[in-house]
Amino acid sequence: MLTEVAEDVLVHRSELLQNNAVVVRGPAGVLLVDPGLTNDEMACLAGDLAELGQRVVTGFATHPDWDHVLWHPALGDAPRYGTARCAAVLRDLLAQPDWRARVAEGLPPEIADEVPLDLYGRISGLPAGTAQLPWDGPRVRVLQHPAHSPGHAALLVEDARVLVAGDMLSDVFVPMLDEWIGADDPVEEYLAGLRVLEGVADGTDVVVPGHGSAGGGGQARARIELDRAYVTALRDGREPDDPRIGPKVPPGWEWVADIHAGQAADVARWRGREGTPA
Repeated sequence: MLTEVAEDVLVHRSELLQNNAVVVRGPAGVLLVDPGLTNDEMACLAGDLAELGQRVVTGFATHPDWDHVLWHPALGDAPRYGTARCAAVLRDLLAQPDWRARVAEGLPPEIADEVPLDLYGRISGLPAGTAQLPWDGPRVRVLQHPAHSPGHAALLVEDARVLVAGDMLSDVFVPMLDEWIGADDPVEEYLAGLRVLEGVADGTDVVVPGHGSAGGGGQARARIELDRAYVTALRDGREPDDPRIGPKVPPGWEWVADIHAGQAADVARWRGREGTPA
């Protein structure tokens, strides 16, 4: 089901991981960001758009993680963009003869047989330095940064004052650092990404994370501060005081604490400490 979060901006959420597919209306059709996750969910999204008399004219992937580069035939054959680095990562993956098996290994077992891969990762890279998404619709700024994943970018729908944050600023996931591959310093790169988002926070009324709930007025800055506190705690060897891993996490999301424990151990080792932060 599509839910309007601002004028001409709607969200369609997946069930398992609460992925948010974002729809931005334009004069000739819609921009679709990060659709997912299953065949049925994407067919539902396509049906919802058809009921509104809308077609997809442009796609965008915020970064190359598997759950942000999916597509479904019912969504049509619109051009799908990402940053140049995002597209390069996917191009290298798709050049491998066993790419489909490698992607399938990382899928959640609950939905592994339901995730469509035929159109996986077919992303065209925007020229380096592109600051505005090339489409016939409301002005959308492209905010590339080094946090979380190679080629990550957030989008700012300027007139609607909506920040599409990709895999950051979630109310259910703690910040997830780049998995050490190609990251000079995953902690500092994440903090750099937060500074990029902070630079547009005052022009934001709604923030839509890749996973979880959209936040209204003031939430962009509040979530930036929460993410920064988490990452700096890891950097400094402290246990974060974070509601996403605390005793009152929503039912079904207790496993996020396991993500945190693994990251804390990785950062401790990477920083030359023994054990996990305490």
